[in-house]
Amino acid sequence: MSTYSYNEDALRNLKIEDTSILDRLVDFESARAAHLKKERGKIDKRMDLKEAIATFVDDGDVLSDAGFAYVRTSHQAYFEIMRQGKKDLQVIGAPNTNQSYMINYGTVRYSHNSYIGAEMRGTDRNYSRQLKNGKVGILSEWSHGGVALALKAAQLGAPGLFSKQMLGSDIIKYNPYVKVMQNPLRDDPDPVAFIPAIYPDITIIHAHAADKYGNAFIYGPVVNDTALAIATRKLIITAEEIIPESSFRHNGRKGVVIPFFYADAVVELPFGAVPGNMPGYYYWSRQWWEKTMRLASPDEERFIDHFNYWVMESKDQFDFVEKLGGAKWIAEARRQTKSAEGDNEDIDFSYKEYNINDDPGIYY
Repeated sequence: MSTYSYNEDALRNLKIEDTSILDRLVDFESARAAHLKKERGKIDKRMDLKEAIATFVDDGDVLSDAGFAYVRTSHQAYFEIMRQGKKDLQVIGAPNTNQSYMINYGTVRYSHNSYIGAEMRGTDRNYSRQLKNGKVGILSEWSHGGVALALKAAQLGAPGLFSKQMLGSDIIKYNPYVKVMQNPLRDDPDPVAFIPAIYPDITIIHAHAADKYGNAFIYGPVVNDTALAIATRKLIITAEEIIPESSFRHNGRKGVVIPFFYADAVVELPFGAVPGNMPGYYYWSRQWWEKTMRLASPDEERFIDHFNYWVMESKDQFDFVEKLGGAKWIAEARRQTKSAEGDNEDIDFSYKEYNINDDPGIYY
């Protein structure tokens, strides 16, 4: 592994003394070696979720979130990581709410941050509490665009990219990986940010469909997932359904396809994004997130009770869906996502909001 020279201001501000914990994310040589070992032939990579997590997620790995926020996020795979007791992961992602609940169980120990919050549901008070109590450490702060460029550099095979991202803010003061330097092509002062390529250890991408070899189809915004598939050392594809390879060629699918040779495992996982949104398939449970943010997040005991019930006492995604309301939730979530995409009429998106003194107990 190479040695690295990090942004000294950021190391001081984040109080990072042993910089070896930062190396894995930018280590090109080990990422290249991992890619060279990947199978290039068409082999059946199907396995169940428990086997995929047990095989490809290791304690201390750098895990990158996929999808975006609560859209097409691999929530059910993350819940399985928790149930298997994986420890001390570093997590890249936004919002931090998708890693916050893993901190309480020791699954996540370090964060690469770019956003904390749950939009209209408020800020993530559980993450703030875990940070104050020393249960999680911040290794780097990014803008969304900064993370995207770092992954894009890895996708392109470049050591990094020059950008104006994050200049004019304090973010770079808290990012050991990013350095401000003079634009090498200009004589007059012109600062640019050098954003290095980054290589997560493990990424789990939830797709609409995949074949047994790992070709994965995504409908709707792909965000960083194409770059992630190429940047990451290990890739698990979970999918709402497994389709024949010929379906990619002949059924007029319009969307993004991740090629099979990046995938290490393929998992058929209907409702794999629950309680988030899967465009075209089901809407997110706003009530579940509202209860999580308003009831559970402010208090440690309530938070653990909440996630024990929903995650640790559910054996799989079907248990989770049953708790949301089963078939009634499925029907309503399907109507809502189709309506949000302009493909359904006469739907009322209003619902009775949760508050601590009045729990409707309905999640659709």
